[in-house]
Amino acid sequence: MTVTPVVLNPKDPSQQSVGRFVYAGGVALDAPSALRFGGLSDIDVTSDGRMVAVSDAGRFVEASLVLDRQGRLSDVVDVRMTQLVGTDGLLLVDKAVADAEGLALLPSGDRLVSFERQHRIWRYPANGALPSPAPAPDSASGLPSNAGLEALAALPGSAPGTYLAGSEGGTVWICTFVAACRETALGKRVPEDYGLTAMAASPDGETVALLARSFDPQRGVRIVLRLVARAAIDSPSVPLLDELVLSAPLTRDNFEGIAVVNGGQPGVLRLYLLSDNNFSDSQKTYLFAFDWKK
Repeated sequence: MTVTPVVLNPKDPSQQSVGRFVYAGGVALDAPSALRFGGLSDIDVTSDGRMVAVSDAGRFVEASLVLDRQGRLSDVVDVRMTQLVGTDGLLLVDKAVADAEGLALLPSGDRLVSFERQHRIWRYPANGALPSPAPAPDSASGLPSNAGLEALAALPGSAPGTYLAGSEGGTVWICTFVAACRETALGKRVPEDYGLTAMAASPDGETVALLARSFDPQRGVRIVLRLVARAAIDSPSVPLLDELVLSAPLTRDNFEGIAVVNGGQPGVLRLYLLSDNNFSDSQKTYLFAFDWKK
C-alpha cells in the first residue's frame, strides 16, 4: 500500500480550514492493480482508530489509522481485505449481488451493510457467523439499480439496533430490528441537485452528518457535508449546525463515505471522508480528516 500526503488546497498549501472545519490531514491510498484495491463506498472508525470500509466489489477493507503528534492523520497501516459472503456462505463476486454501498458498525460489533442493484441490508455478526437480512425500507426494491441505499449509519442514544438508511435520491429512513422502517425529515437536508452518498452520527448520537455529491463537466465534482442536530430527524425546521463545501480549487474526488468520532479535545468531532475511485486511473482514493468544534 502506498500512502501519500495530500494538501487541502493545491493552489494554497497553507490553507488549513474551511469555515469552522479544520483540516486534520489527508492521504491518497494506492496499491498494485493486482490487488483490486479501491471502490471504497463507506467507512466507519472505531474508538481505537481502526478503520472499516466496504467496497462496491464486495469487500471489507480494514486498516489502522496513524496520527502524528499533533493528532493529524498521517498514515494508514495494516490493511486487510476480506471478501463478503452471502447468507449461504458463498463469496459475493458477481457485481449484481456484491455492490456494497453503506456501512454501519453497531455497538454489539455487528456490521450492517447496504447493497444496491439488488437492494437490501444485511447484518454481519461480530462472531463471524453468516449474514442475515436486516430490515430495509419497503420502497427500497423500487429504487434505481445504481442509485440505491447509498447511506447507512448507526444511531447511538436510541434503542438497540436502531439505524438510519438513506437513498441516493435523498430519502432517509429510521429502522430498527423490531419495527418497520419509517421515513424521516432528514431528506430535506440534502442539497438540491446533489445525491446523498453517506451518513454518520456522533458517538453520543446528538449530531448527524449528511454527505452529498454533485458533478458536472464545467465544475467537476462538488461535495457538501451538512451537520444537523438529532432533532432534525423528525423536524425539517431545526436549524443547520454547519456546512462544509469542497469545490474548486480544493482537493476533492468522489467522496462516498463518512465517519464521525470524538476528537482529541472536549467538544470536538473528528470527521473522516473517504472517496471511491471507481477503480479508475483518473480518480483517487482519498481519506481526509476534519475537526469541527461543537
